[in-house]
Amino acid sequence: MNTATLQLERPAAVALTDAFWYWLKLGFISFGGPAGQIALMHTELVEKRRWISEQRFLHALNYCMVLPGPEATQLAVYIGWLMHRTRGGIIAGTLFVLPSLAILIALTWVYMVFGNLPLVAGVLYGIKPAVVAIVLAAAWRIGSRSLKNAWLIAIAVAAFLAIAVLQLPFPLIVLTAAALGLAGGRVMPDKFKIGGGHAAAKASFGPAIIDDDTPTPLHARFSWRKLIAVIAIGAGLGAAVWMAIALLFGVADPLAQMGWFFTKAAMLTFGGAYAVLPYVYQGGVNTYHWVTPAQMIDGLALGETTPGPLIMIVAFVGFVGGWSKALFGADSLFIAGTAGACVATFFTFLPSFIFILAGGPLVESTRDNIRLTAPLTAISAAVVGVIVSLAVFFAEHVFNIEKPPVQWDFIAMAITLAACIALFRFKAGTIKVIFACAFAGLVVSYLT
Repeated sequence: MNTATLQLERPAAVALTDAFWYWLKLGFISFGGPAGQIALMHTELVEKRRWISEQRFLHALNYCMVLPGPEATQLAVYIGWLMHRTRGGIIAGTLFVLPSLAILIALTWVYMVFGNLPLVAGVLYGIKPAVVAIVLAAAWRIGSRSLKNAWLIAIAVAAFLAIAVLQLPFPLIVLTAAALGLAGGRVMPDKFKIGGGHAAAKASFGPAIIDDDTPTPLHARFSWRKLIAVIAIGAGLGAAVWMAIALLFGVADPLAQMGWFFTKAAMLTFGGAYAVLPYVYQGGVNTYHWVTPAQMIDGLALGETTPGPLIMIVAFVGFVGGWSKALFGADSLFIAGTAGACVATFFTFLPSFIFILAGGPLVESTRDNIRLTAPLTAISAAVVGVIVSLAVFFAEHVFNIEKPPVQWDFIAMAITLAACIALFRFKAGTIKVIFACAFAGLVVSYLT
């Protein structure tokens, strides 16, 4: 630490209104997926504003990484909660998601109304192959952190075969991986130590409001009474909303089905959004028929080009499902789509708020216990195989490889190859790759 750093004064306490405007701004500029969003928060909150020290920031991040759910959203909730109690966490998480929800509703409406226009179709033709490359890059990125030995690689391969060949349900794969991890943590703990952690802080940016030596606030200290109360309130809220939907529209109504389905999906998102996408694909495409395979790929493309967590693709699925099922009649398709998007988003993100507001102190206190982290290590390994299977699912439809070779789309394959080179070799950003592929698709559509 240099002399200039030592002379910096600790920032003044931040008012809740100031935090409100920061979290709202973050919701509109949080492009780049979890890594980009976490980097944005680090730059602003640790380096510039010094609301929280780097050690405390990484401590919170490591906690969020072992929970199911979108880690960047949970990190925002955590920091908001740490600074301004429960209301601060709710504000931070809500504002992190709301702009993305509004933008996706608007874009999905455009997609449903104008998706068949030559201009839009040409853009989507180029984006779809890019999505295949992006999913492969996600598998590589997660695998490079998670697959530290032959045992974890074997779990990843087994998970790929289980979902791609045997077509086993995703929850069963997650539970099996957790059981293997639990056993592995007892028999060979060195092989199942949690991987992909974040290194200790190497830099100091001056004293922070919540610094390394700042005592844990009273509201962040663990107690069984608080834990039970928050879980009861959160679960009760979710149950009340679902019951209201079921009473108004019926248990078999798509909105009620979405509420239950996306609650389950939220509990299975170990490893980020890409990990749960195969489960959403299975349910949204094969089980409930809310979206088609082609629409699912288009939805992922839209999710990649909008701010907010990538798991917001659930809003696309909910909107298209509500629209395609004409929940409120043929004259109210937009209202039906918006209702589906809001229901999917609410039930997807509610568990994340409960995890942070209720379980933060408890999980932090047991984070280094190998018996608890080994199942998560095995789940992370299985997630890699599942994500690769997702790329295969998408490739089958984008390249037409399920059809005879004469109908294979070699142009789409070439776009995917170029996108892979850009992502793997030149480390290009996702947004740049998507726009470049969209332009290529537009050019191809007008030349053919």
